[in-house]
Amino acid sequence: MADRVTVIGWDGSPLTRAATAALSAATLVAGAAHHLALPEVPRTAERIRLGSVDLAARRIAGHRGSAVVLADGDPGFFGVVRTLRAPQHGLEVEVVPAVSSVATAFARAGMPWEDAQTVVAHPRTLRRAVNVCRAHHKVAVLTSPGAGPVELALLLEGVHRTFVICEELGTDREQVTVVTSDTAADHVWRDPNVVIVIGGSPEQQAEGAWIAGRHPAYPQGVRGWALPAGAYPDPGARPTGESGEGEGPVLRAAQLAHLGPRTGDLVWDIGSGGGALAVEAARFGAAVLAVDSDPDACARTTAAARAFGVQLQVVEGRAPHVLERLPEPDVVRIGGGGVPVATAVADRRPERIVTHASTRDEAEALGAALAGNGYTVDCSLLQSVELDTTAWSERERTVVFLLSALRSDLAP
Repeated sequence: MADRVTVIGWDGSPLTRAATAALSAATLVAGAAHHLALPEVPRTAERIRLGSVDLAARRIAGHRGSAVVLADGDPGFFGVVRTLRAPQHGLEVEVVPAVSSVATAFARAGMPWEDAQTVVAHPRTLRRAVNVCRAHHKVAVLTSPGAGPVELALLLEGVHRTFVICEELGTDREQVTVVTSDTAADHVWRDPNVVIVIGGSPEQQAEGAWIAGRHPAYPQGVRGWALPAGAYPDPGARPTGESGEGEGPVLRAAQLAHLGPRTGDLVWDIGSGGGALAVEAARFGAAVLAVDSDPDACARTTAAARAFGVQLQVVEGRAPHVLERLPEPDVVRIGGGGVPVATAVADRRPERIVTHASTRDEAEALGAALAGNGYTVDCSLLQSVELDTTAWSERERTVVFLLSALRSDLAP
């Protein structure tokens, strides 16, 4: 095992005294090509071109002497430190940090970033990174080959965003470019780069800010979820407080509980109605496509999203045909359309699907369609009774069948 392992962050600035001292004593140095070309790297030291950090860690673990690992930015922030400290390598490391590439990118852009989300985009995580860009106003994307600005822009088709693309930060070739997401694919970008993705809702104000990242979406002091219909704006399509089919708070709570929307997910809400479920899924941090054939319903959903300060995309069109051009979902709520829509959704293979029915026959037909397309289906009969608390008398009774479907390959 190496006698000493020092991880040095490099942001293009002159190396600190501690970093220079560690390098001068190193008998093994690992890093990218531009790190190994630094004049401070001893000529006699063994050099490892850093591709796979895991492989480099094994080499370091078997080395006798002092090892140094050079990495861009802060190596403890989505960097090499986590891999080097993994139990299978048994390495204890000292870290000489530098300014992270995310902090540098926002500094170059002249923007605050305590309200930004930060994601890493690899080919295997690119879709989830794009979903975060759909759902949040400000996102820093640490890209990789095959998951860069062009791929981000192509997957964000139909969603307008501004890209601040920071190439080769800290080097003589550093360049910062501002483009729109619909033109980013027209360029060739150099690696490494960081992309700041901005757009959608207004920027979070500093007043009252206390937590980094996405702030809780509690407009006007509203707390909780599965809110009553009266909590959502209605531009006049229905009497105030009246909700559409399947939009009651009890059913909505159960649907959200089964869906479990989270940051990085894409939720389809088909038959979004007044937008209550779509907005609440967005408040959990998920990206949401709210689909409805009624222009008035689409307007209500847009108004609700604006009132709650969340971002979602409203798609006007009739299912199942409109679903063909939508990006792949993680979870889907079906608010109407029957078996044809349930079958079309199942063909896209989301992890979970929830829907509801007003009769047992309808529930059986939906359950059979989902089960026949590779889903494990549960069904519950939900009954809720709203009471008038002034007289403790029954005001309204609702009975509905809730169907929850989990893709069979994920079922326990």
